Amino acid sequence: MTSTQPRRDGRSPSDLRSTRFDWDPMGFALSSVTVHTGRTAVICSVCLEEGVPKWRKGSGKGWLSADYRLLPASTPSRQPRELMKLSGRTQEIQRLIARSLRACLDLELLGERTLQIDCDVLQADAGTRTASITGAWAALALGLRRLEQRGVLGHSPLIGQVAAVSVGLVDGAALLDLDYSEDSRAEVDLNVVMNQELHLLEIQGTAEGAPFSRQQLSSLVDLAEAGIQQLQAAQTKALEEAPN
Repeated sequence: MTSTQPRRDGRSPSDLRSTRFDWDPMGFALSSVTVHTGRTAVICSVCLEEGVPKWRKGSGKGWLSADYRLLPASTPSRQPRELMKLSGRTQEIQRLIARSLRACLDLELLGERTLQIDCDVLQADAGTRTASITGAWAALALGLRRLEQRGVLGHSPLIGQVAAVSVGLVDGAALLDLDYSEDSRAEVDLNVVMNQELHLLEIQGTAEGAPFSRQQLSSLVDLAEAGIQQLQAAQTKALEEAPN
């Protein structure tokens, strides 16, 4: 069920947090953006490197890799820097980001080059992985546009749009775009990734307490779909205003 009670920040159950894209905070990157979703903020940057991983050489196709990190003061308790050994959570998230973005690319059009995506969390109030995907797609779209304008690429390999959002059951009610106060007590928490056709690219979810029904799952995915439509509209608007 969907609650009729307002949330801590005044949103209705089906409201996204405020979303904003600030372009090019990192001047040496091909493109970069700081994506804000409520109090969560992530810098997403794109760099192009010549060459591909060894196993990819000779294929004529490019590659995309992603790194994800929580910066030390991004959470109430300082996060130690992950240097030599990455946590399982970090590895899982950066693989999710990369899979989601590769789904919107024709890697043959990239040639044997690698797009490196870096997502650095400035402030974490839940939803950092979904904000990273949404922001990284926007940065990627701008970066590829720039490469095409500069003649580095004959045609952009971008063939789709990707955004992501969290949904969950909190006190039995379905909520969109959870903040930390909601995420930390959710009975069910899902991260949903979709393309421009609102086809699913990935669902990550778990029942933190009791199992949930197929009907509840469908309701949560419907809620996520509506949110992703709004996020994709925000991405499109931000790109229209982005500097070339």
